[in-house]
Amino acid sequence: MSATALRPADEAAPGSAPRPRRTADPWTGTRRLFLLNLRLDRLRILVWVLALGGTVWATVLALETTFPDGQSRQARATLLDNPSAVMMTGPAFGVDDYTLGAMTVNELSLSVLVATAIMSVLLVSRHVRAEEESGRLEVLRALPVGRFAPATAALAAVAVADAAVGAAVTAGLVAAGLGGADALAWGVATALTGLVFGAVAAVTAQLTEHARTASGMAMAVLGAAFLVRGIGDVIEPRGSWLSWFSPLAWAQQTRLYVELRWWPLLLSAALAVLLLAGAVGLAQRRDLGAGLRHARPGPAAAPASLLSVTGLARRLLHGTFTGWAAGLVLFGLAFGSLADSLEDSLEDIPLITEWLAMDVDALTESFAAATLSYLVLGVTAFAVSGVLRLRGEEESGRTALVLGAGVSRPRWFLGWCAVVGVQALLALALSGAALGAGVTATTGEARWIGELTLAALAYLPAVLAVAGLTAALVGVVPRAAALSWAVVAYVVFVSWFGVLLDMPEWAAELSPVRLTPLVPSEDWDAAPPLGLAAAAVALVGAAAAGFRRRDLLA
Repeated sequence: MSATALRPADEAAPGSAPRPRRTADPWTGTRRLFLLNLRLDRLRILVWVLALGGTVWATVLALETTFPDGQSRQARATLLDNPSAVMMTGPAFGVDDYTLGAMTVNELSLSVLVATAIMSVLLVSRHVRAEEESGRLEVLRALPVGRFAPATAALAAVAVADAAVGAAVTAGLVAAGLGGADALAWGVATALTGLVFGAVAAVTAQLTEHARTASGMAMAVLGAAFLVRGIGDVIEPRGSWLSWFSPLAWAQQTRLYVELRWWPLLLSAALAVLLLAGAVGLAQRRDLGAGLRHARPGPAAAPASLLSVTGLARRLLHGTFTGWAAGLVLFGLAFGSLADSLEDSLEDIPLITEWLAMDVDALTESFAAATLSYLVLGVTAFAVSGVLRLRGEEESGRTALVLGAGVSRPRWFLGWCAVVGVQALLALALSGAALGAGVTATTGEARWIGELTLAALAYLPAVLAVAGLTAALVGVVPRAAALSWAVVAYVVFVSWFGVLLDMPEWAAELSPVRLTPLVPSEDWDAAPPLGLAAAAVALVGAAAAGFRRRDLLA
């Protein structure tokens, strides 16, 4: 028998490179991968932590300034009688004695919970499925890394992110003067809710072989949880039996700043553990790179539209556009239906005219204009995500394949940007029409649908300016493209808190949305939108020129 046959399988031949030893421990390497994931996501986590913690802190201060006494807060509580308000905020606790804490929780907690859930879904999909889809996980597993180590490290990193957001929420409440056990409970509820939906994403990552499909399925579960909770809370303002089928309701049922109870959070913790165990079990039943649900084969022949750059871009952005458009329409209808509640509460809340810059002589117009400016923020975020998808196509290698087929770089880049621009226009029109339909449903005046649709289109240059800046970063400085989200965050901050915090005019006017006239309550001024449109064209032109000259994946 030869010496080679007697040599152990993991021992290298003389003179050759040593082979990595296999390990029987399925969690080998978890600690190092965990630290690597935290390093890779340190900026993303920091942005989420600062954004949510800062939002909580600023919202408490804003509500305290706008509703300084019990009378004004009780008037505000009457708005929770509207089913649309309950659908978009949650159960109405403590309305008989509406304290600042109860008001903050009722009006902000759902937004914080949903945002944390979205963060968790995106992070889990990125580390569990995207790494596997790209092939990097297969390379990693060739090293002395246990079978469970990558997924365990990813989920541990997401748990740290959730804990950091929860701590930021608690810190924001304490800094704003709402400390105590309730502040701690809100932070814990936020972290556990994020962990629940992170575990949901871990399960969906086992079902499909594509990261976007996995995150989309998890987002659909989040949407269903939102809808179930909303319908349940409309049935009974303090939460009906149906509400308890939603993990979002469990966090809100802690009844913060009213009658604190911790036990609903045990449901969140238990569900997170069950889902994570289920994800581990499902992972044992599939091959690396595959999903339990086989992908459907595509049609034998592609439609003619996919033979063009714009057709391909439209197909790739279809899911993102549909999701954003559906959310904006839902919010537009819900907030539009609140228009009939303003006159009853305005006398008791005089400071609201300063907070929202409302004209008491044209209350409906002012309310519609202010609400429309908030919906535009969602369209802006969609436009930025659509342009950043272009960078994602480049990093995945698909852009190289398209260019290798004979498509010129300017044609690819400008065609993609054109599709994003058209979809942003459609999203604005849908947002304005939905808001107009909500106002019409409460006032009985059908004119609002047309007026608010046209008013929404006035914000197109502002949206395109932010998208153009994103395109410039992608085309010229691609490694800094993610900074475009900082621009979106600044625009949101100016819109929400600029007036309340008495921000300097020059600082507020750095926001393209702020430069746009607040139609239909303000007179139209063509100069700012034309300037923004010119800036958008210049930025996209510079972006296309930069993309043409630089290397791919630069």
